[in-house]
Amino acid sequence: MDCPVCGGRASGKVGIEQYYCWDCCTEYRLNKEGIQIYEITEDGSLLSFDPLNESVQ
Repeated sequence: MDCPVCGGRASGKVGIEQYYCWDCCTEYRLNKEGIQIYEITEDGSLLSFDPLNESVQ
């Protein structure tokens, strides 16, 4: 599966309908509403990705 943030192909499954992209270090989830994208903080928690503040790429 291609990453919805960077388009990279280095994504792996980490949970049920949950994936991690090794290229841009984001985690994303597929659900009925669409795709939810998260940044991973220094302590390992997930922070909702804000496309207006593209600090991930």
